[in-house]
Amino acid sequence: MKKYFRFEELGTNYRREIIGGLTTFLAMAYILVVNPMTLSLETIEGLPEFMYMDKGSVFTATAIAAAIGSILMGVLARYPIALAPGMGLNAFFAYTVVLEFEIPWQIALTGVLFSGLIFICLSLSGIRETIINAIPSELKYAVGAGIGLFITFVGLQNSKIIVSNPNTVAGLGDLTDPNILLTIFGLVITVIMMVKGVKGGIFYGMLITAIVGMILSLVPIPDSVVGSVPSMAPTFGAAFDVFFEDPAALLTAQFLIVVLTFLFVDFFDTAGTLISVANQAGLMKGEKLPRAGKALLADSIATVAGAVSGTSTTTSYVESTAGVAAGARTGFASVVTGVLFLLSLFFFPLLDVITSYVTAPALIIVGVLMVSSIGQIDWKRFEIAVPAFFVIIAMPLTYSIATGIAIGFIFYPITMIVAGRIKEIHPIMYGMWVVFVGYFIFL
Repeated sequence: MKKYFRFEELGTNYRREIIGGLTTFLAMAYILVVNPMTLSLETIEGLPEFMYMDKGSVFTATAIAAAIGSILMGVLARYPIALAPGMGLNAFFAYTVVLEFEIPWQIALTGVLFSGLIFICLSLSGIRETIINAIPSELKYAVGAGIGLFITFVGLQNSKIIVSNPNTVAGLGDLTDPNILLTIFGLVITVIMMVKGVKGGIFYGMLITAIVGMILSLVPIPDSVVGSVPSMAPTFGAAFDVFFEDPAALLTAQFLIVVLTFLFVDFFDTAGTLISVANQAGLMKGEKLPRAGKALLADSIATVAGAVSGTSTTTSYVESTAGVAAGARTGFASVVTGVLFLLSLFFFPLLDVITSYVTAPALIIVGVLMVSSIGQIDWKRFEIAVPAFFVIIAMPLTYSIATGIAIGFIFYPITMIVAGRIKEIHPIMYGMWVVFVGYFIFL
């Protein structure tokens, strides 16, 4: 086991990998609650009954998809990267495809299935890996820094330290709120442990924060430990229903847009996450990501498994950086995370303890660690600084990793050509320029 995961080469051990895998799980466990709430449209009243997905079934499908994806990533690619149904993609699934386009959720699942199958073909052919390796190092560093700012903003927003403001878009929240004070306490504790060099400081910070929260009645104490596993029957295999009931629905422009959007966002969200996590863990070899093809294949298979089970697109999670910061360096950590997702099926009541106020300090600290990649960018060259800056700033401002990548990658060929560095541009970057411009125009 140690030899397969290269423990000695990467300077790690079982303790660090287990703590890292557990930290990643805790940082992304919220998806087990948020995803069923989003896809079931339970907050939207007055809809026809057929538009609502079964919440319990989606919960089980979410855990199964996350477990399959994380374990595959750990075993095949041996990266400390966990997967689960992606935030943003689930909102597009529920509020745009089902609610706005009025496409039945069963056909929406078919769209996810199609995008996953296309991904598998691209991964097996090596095209996805070639594209990722064609991205210049400066933009890879920018992607890592941008995701750092993005995840910090998510942590600040989830904890309500930063809230919406009608005059300035965003503003400071009510710092007298006990829950916000709990997050600030957790942040201070985590910072102290990180400065002191405590291994697993992020994990211990969340643990202490959760315990203090329960003592102060800010974090709920679970009524029970073990609960029954909800049936997956209402959603399992629903992605195939359209082939037998209404195959003509697959030939519409709307369905094509659905597939392309799932395809586009998952492709570049995954690419950005893989690059940023690998950078932070010191796993990059020059400008290339070793075993990128296997990592992308694991991601693709997880998407297909999720669609068949009954959930939206499964993708690599940037919260994996929390586990890396806690010491994870190998795929063993991802296997640990995957097993914990399976166990969560039986211990769902305990997840009530992991509130957004508990996980927020971890996300904020991870952002601090990731932004350090800015120092690797050559800011003295304006043709590099402009696209890199747009990648970094657009991610938190647009609340989208994929959009940030798109904006920066559109500017890169333009600035490089004007600077007379046309020979340094990989041909694939021109193709990506066309794709990104088309994305903004048509999607």
